[in-house]
Amino acid sequence: MEQRTRQKHVILACFVLCGLILTGRLFFLQIINDEYKITASNNVLRYEIIYPARGLILDRNGSIIVGNQTAYDIMITPKELASFDTSDFCNIFNLSRDKMESLLSDVDKRRNSIGYQSVIFLRQVSNEQYTQFLEKSYKFPGFSVQSKSIRNYPTPLCGNLLGYIIEADPDFLEKNPGYKPGDYIGKTGIEEMYEPFLKGEKGYSIYLRDVHNRIKSSYENGEYDKTAIPGKDLISTIDAELQAFGEQLMQNKVGCVVALEPSTGEVLTLITSTGLAAEYLSNFSSYYTQVIADPLKPMFNRAIMSAYPPGSVFKLVNGLIGQQEGVLTPETRYNCQMGYHVGNLTVGCHAHPSPINLQQSVMMSCNAYYCNVFRSILDNPAYANIGEAFNSWRRYVESFGFGTRLGIDLPGELAGTLPTTGLYDRVHGKNRWKSLTVISLSIGQGEIGATPLQLANMAAIMANRGHFYTPHVIKEIIDDSTFIPKVERHEVMVDPGYFPVMVEGMYQAVNAPPGSGGTATIARIPGIELCGKTGTAQNPPRRDNSVFVCFAPRENPKIAVAVYVEQGGFGATQAAPIASLMVEKYLTDSISTSRNWLFERVLEQDLLHHHMP
Repeated sequence: MEQRTRQKHVILACFVLCGLILTGRLFFLQIINDEYKITASNNVLRYEIIYPARGLILDRNGSIIVGNQTAYDIMITPKELASFDTSDFCNIFNLSRDKMESLLSDVDKRRNSIGYQSVIFLRQVSNEQYTQFLEKSYKFPGFSVQSKSIRNYPTPLCGNLLGYIIEADPDFLEKNPGYKPGDYIGKTGIEEMYEPFLKGEKGYSIYLRDVHNRIKSSYENGEYDKTAIPGKDLISTIDAELQAFGEQLMQNKVGCVVALEPSTGEVLTLITSTGLAAEYLSNFSSYYTQVIADPLKPMFNRAIMSAYPPGSVFKLVNGLIGQQEGVLTPETRYNCQMGYHVGNLTVGCHAHPSPINLQQSVMMSCNAYYCNVFRSILDNPAYANIGEAFNSWRRYVESFGFGTRLGIDLPGELAGTLPTTGLYDRVHGKNRWKSLTVISLSIGQGEIGATPLQLANMAAIMANRGHFYTPHVIKEIIDDSTFIPKVERHEVMVDPGYFPVMVEGMYQAVNAPPGSGGTATIARIPGIELCGKTGTAQNPPRRDNSVFVCFAPRENPKIAVAVYVEQGGFGATQAAPIASLMVEKYLTDSISTSRNWLFERVLEQDLLHHHMP
């Protein structure tokens, strides 16, 4: 009996405890926590989402390169739809009768599932159509207008750099639960990379509704409404005026122009031609089929994705490695008899004085000289075998940013290509290949591929005499003191003392007297000490690619540039004039009248026919 009494007391205590817990929980939900008060009333509430404006994107001087504008969608509520003048409706929105009937039929099929919900009937109607609709809205029961903010592009620049906006697909929504169907996201470029900052925070208005989901009034006079918070504005490193000038120069050409500020790693221009037109960005889905079908692949951001053979500009790296390894000095001289000849092997070269020293080899871009340098590096007796020597050379090259991602704050950057001993061992047999087997690497050909960004970075390394900073396109997020660009200083594996002779060679390539053998004298700028290196990259079976890297001024450099023109021929023919004009424009804000002929010549060049089937 006593045991039963204890059991009853325990059971009673449990009931009392549960009652107290439930009472406390109800008190919290109903009295203390407003969120649950709203949720509990959800059967009579209607939430209308307020979409925030995306953050602006500005250039380095404060000019807007991506803004916002108001757009209007025509909404339809099927259960509120009544007879209306379809002819008048079609006239306002320039719809054919068949199109109108098709749209209404689609809505009718979903009538029961949609009910009193409002869905989009027409997207992004014009301001004129919006105004006409408002004047006659009383004639169209069941139709309404929803405003939203869409991207606006004041200038037709930076398509590939900026990226486009698109409605989030189911796969994205599944991986990102903070987004809902109908949300728009940055898909490429800066828009994708900085989506968390640009998107802002959605708000909402809460309304009371009747049993048919029709709005009666604002809930609690808007006490629980949430204001949308606009996205944060970004200040980019891009110089919009220089970007526009570069895009003008690259018209009717395929390739890239990348310009950096050597002292910071800030990207001044990132040009892909022919790239994605900015006019497509605000309504990209409408142009998607057209863009994808374009044989010139405008979606492909060549500046950070193409693995081009660097050609003769790569001689700068081999010349520096040779000095660091002790197999080359500024006084080292080699002969050139229209090329490098060993047995049945010939690496051709153009006519120039011979023999020449290291500085002259840069100025004249001698292939034979760098074949000798490269063989000296790989055949260095300090290494046990060819594999060990090659791996050492490869580590040097990697320190210059080749064969690896530089870490730019853009999606899709590729590492380029840099061969390994494993590759040659598989092809030729372990240690059964030698320096002559891979001699094409001496002049930037063969199995090496570099992005234009990497080439511009190499020019910045030359400008800085041995170091570079992580390239980046965003320098500041307004009103966000926590954001600091991930910029690091990187030292190459070559001592600064070995750079002056190479820089002097680059200076002489541009500024040497006529007839002295300088390969880039066409790039000379009066009053500016431009240092540059030409490259002509073989591209069989097509025409050679034109390459040029440079920086200026010689002391305290302000800009480093790489220009790559597909099928442009010699480096001095296409790439060097473009780079030279870019430097002059940036440093002086104009092109001197004495060089207008060069500007006009560049504009007249049409190389697109080389790319047509």
